[in-house]
Amino acid sequence: MQVQVYNIKGEAVKQIDVRDDVFGVAFNEAVVHQAMVRQLANRRQGTADTKTRAEVARSTKKLYSQKSTGRARRGSAKSPLLKGGGVAFGPHPRSYRQDMPKKMRRLALRCMLSAKMQSGELKVVDTFAFDEPKTKDIFDMLVALGIADSALIATDEDREMLVKSARNLAGVKTVPAAMLNVADLLSSKVLIMSTDGVRKAEQLWGQKTRSKAESVN
Repeated sequence: MQVQVYNIKGEAVKQIDVRDDVFGVAFNEAVVHQAMVRQLANRRQGTADTKTRAEVARSTKKLYSQKSTGRARRGSAKSPLLKGGGVAFGPHPRSYRQDMPKKMRRLALRCMLSAKMQSGELKVVDTFAFDEPKTKDIFDMLVALGIADSALIATDEDREMLVKSARNLAGVKTVPAAMLNVADLLSSKVLIMSTDGVRKAEQLWGQKTRSKAESVN
């Protein structure tokens, strides 16, 4: 499979071959959904905590007589029914962490990269060669590439100038190619990758081929 490569001025400069096992995979909605849910769940700190009626610091004295008042019987001021009392069935610290097999995580990323490729939402740029950090340079590049929506920029080269240039643009996010993830890919309309970013993705998430010697052993 071939993909068009542009420069930062939006001019087509060449075509490169990309691996079908990374950019030509059939979309598996169930795997992508599971990867997304897992990633969002693993972001949660799980530190929310409330005090039960046994933990709140209030008097345990009976508020008033059990009988003869005509009112509903009432125990201590720690009751969850009263202001300042304990919380019934409230949250306590817990782990929301979910696990997912490595093969499924890799498949989810391949599905997302392939979906971007097949829908025309993947742009490959030869290199992000900026001399100085200027927001206008990134803005002009996006305009030249015809991108008006949210964009995710992934590269494996030195990112200092790129990060500083893009950080003030709403809807534009930069990540190292090795840190691409399902949540960012789903939340960004367009994926922009440098050629070395494409190669890094192929190296990390392509199907591993066993050598003949390994097969014999």
